[in-house]
Amino acid sequence: MEDESLLLHFLENHFHKGILILTSDEVCNLLLLYIIIAVAFIDTFSQLPIISPFSISLGASPLLVGVIIGMYSFSNIIGNVFSGIWTDRVGPKQVLCIGMFTVGTVVFLYSIVENPYQLLLVRFLHGIGGGLIVPAAFTLLGTQNERQTKGKTMSFSGASVGIAAITGPAMGAIITERLGFDWLFYIVAFVMIVFGFIAVFLTNGKRAEQKEKVTEPQNNNYPTKAVTSWVTSPLMGAYVSIFLLLFTLGILTYSLPLKIEDLHMNARTTGILLSVFGAVAIFFFLLPTNKVFDKYKKSSLMQMGLMIISIALVLLTISLTLPSLFIAMAVYGIGFALLFPSTSATVIEFSKERKRGKAFGLFYACFSLGVVTGSMFAGFFAFMSSYVFVLGALTLLLVVFLKSWLPKVLH
Repeated sequence: MEDESLLLHFLENHFHKGILILTSDEVCNLLLLYIIIAVAFIDTFSQLPIISPFSISLGASPLLVGVIIGMYSFSNIIGNVFSGIWTDRVGPKQVLCIGMFTVGTVVFLYSIVENPYQLLLVRFLHGIGGGLIVPAAFTLLGTQNERQTKGKTMSFSGASVGIAAITGPAMGAIITERLGFDWLFYIVAFVMIVFGFIAVFLTNGKRAEQKEKVTEPQNNNYPTKAVTSWVTSPLMGAYVSIFLLLFTLGILTYSLPLKIEDLHMNARTTGILLSVFGAVAIFFFLLPTNKVFDKYKKSSLMQMGLMIISIALVLLTISLTLPSLFIAMAVYGIGFALLFPSTSATVIEFSKERKRGKAFGLFYACFSLGVVTGSMFAGFFAFMSSYVFVLGALTLLLVVFLKSWLPKVLH
């Protein structure tokens, strides 16, 4: 009991100085939410190194393997959209729990599939279940406190995702190598269901004390005015930015192993490099550097993050040695660290509380769509693989320019 009191005292002081003025119960609630977010992403990341060989072991053709891999992201978008709608209707905690139980059940089904077509169906169901979890979790995170420092709160959620990105693939590979595919599915299913029960004890967070006033602009009858307002809105900037962030991650997933192969390096180097960017992002989230999220405008941080990622992609193109690749991925990690919390905090700040679930549902639909689009983009330009990173950088810079230029033209 004494140790528990000391821990809570430390956490209260930490959150008082670094994030928010919170009670012990609120601190525990936030920490539990961060852990659940990490668990939800570990579920996805743990399958990255094994889903392809698992599909092949069931007799899938190369084309069907690609469809099986992509099916999760496709159905994840559907789950994200439904999660947003249901979250606003029944509440984020309920949707979060349903998603955790659904994923736990579906992941177990991986262990009993007998052919690639059954696996395709399970991947579809897995994507929908997983799509329910993350928008609900982030909506619940956004309702924990309606005061300031949302950016710093989201930086810790970014650290949860970063930890999952580092530990998930390693866990998947190690468990599969030592115990086989089925044990990975058993363990992940068990963990998801356990945390589903734990999520039942989460509080719903604080609701805004003042009712929102729904006022429509005078010119709302004109479609052009509505389009202009949507294109130039901060929410649109967040959606575009998170799409581009995951678009570049899709490019990395496809093209980085090819880059390593061209340089005649060990295939495991790819995993190490991806861990570098995740580690840099985590340090950025947890160190005093996270103060930038509440000191500077979110739109400026998003633009800066996209520019830094563009630089990282160019560095990846010209890198010919392992140290230079490490530097490029560290730069990418800084860009990731600036973008993820800024976009999440923007959704919280500029979405009405009664529609925040839909806002996060659309946000993570863009998240999933970005990965799919980035991989397809890299695959389309595979014939010029040496320049895929530069093409990705040019795409980002073009969008950054359009984001700066369009509001001026439309106004």
